[in-house]
Amino acid sequence: MSSETAANHTATGIADPAVQPTGAARRRGPFRVGERVQLTDERGRMNTITLEEGGAFHTHRGFLNHDEIIGQVDGSVVANNIGQQYQTLRPLLSDFVLSMPRGAAVVYPKDAGQIVTMADIFPGARVVEAGVGSGALSISLLRAIGDGGYLHSFERREEFADIARGNVETIFGGPHPAWKISLGDFQEEVVRSEEPGSVDRVVLDMLAPWECLDAVATVLAPGGVWINYVATVTQLSRTAEAIRADGRFTEPDAWESMVRGWHLEGLAVRPDHRMVAHTGFLLVTRRLADGVTGISVKRRPSKTEFSEEDLNAWTPGAVGERSVSDKKLRRAARDAIAGTNVKDDPAPGQ
Repeated sequence: MSSETAANHTATGIADPAVQPTGAARRRGPFRVGERVQLTDERGRMNTITLEEGGAFHTHRGFLNHDEIIGQVDGSVVANNIGQQYQTLRPLLSDFVLSMPRGAAVVYPKDAGQIVTMADIFPGARVVEAGVGSGALSISLLRAIGDGGYLHSFERREEFADIARGNVETIFGGPHPAWKISLGDFQEEVVRSEEPGSVDRVVLDMLAPWECLDAVATVLAPGGVWINYVATVTQLSRTAEAIRADGRFTEPDAWESMVRGWHLEGLAVRPDHRMVAHTGFLLVTRRLADGVTGISVKRRPSKTEFSEEDLNAWTPGAVGERSVSDKKLRRAARDAIAGTNVKDDPAPGQ
């Protein structure tokens, strides 16, 4: 494409098909060595494998050579050595998140989708997040902001940062140009690295978001959105009351979502027996302009002081957070990094 044509495309808002967003090429084309592939057998059982040259997938009903899948187009059906058929598909983002290596609990797809929508994460947005965990939410945020956006993620544990980096690079096919990850406490590091009022959106997934009030108020632009993901009612209440008392934010809104699947087979149409119920609460508020006092919503008086028991209810042990061994974290980091070793096809003409 000539520079003149490219300029015309830019001027008219038509994307240049030769310039693909980060990660787009990884979602297209035939299966390649190093890719994850979702196998579904004739009874609907699913397994996710990583393709290796000369590798094989073994079950009690025979084996399937990886070489039978490598080079096939997405959505192909292949057979193992005894004729058992498998449907082959690239895992969707929701599949990848639930099967990727992890050191910490992931933000479920149902919550990540609501965070992107309800926090209005737009293309080109400047976003900061804390509590990276295994990188599930980071992936959704990067997809939303695109290559022209900016995501600065903060994580306190180096092991979690390594796992998140490996998972992000696996799904995007390499480092994402819009992503920066830093180690340290969010409330201390974000004010050092971001200019006051320069951030469009703040996303926090941590035990004590109320400790970050001053930091968020400093870096968040007027009208910017702050969304929190918390696990317990005590965390939810304390965060909401701290935001109200601060006065620099709008009245907070909170909710949770529950997803129930349906069984569809002929006339047997009914809700599934299992569902994805409570995973966490989402609480959102917006930054007011400097010098403005927020409007207090009139409501019935209620207890707002927290007892010592209340304050201790949000500790990691109290909320049921399990400690993760160093051995498990190292193994998850190795698995996440291994997922980046996909052999991409050479560009045309090479």
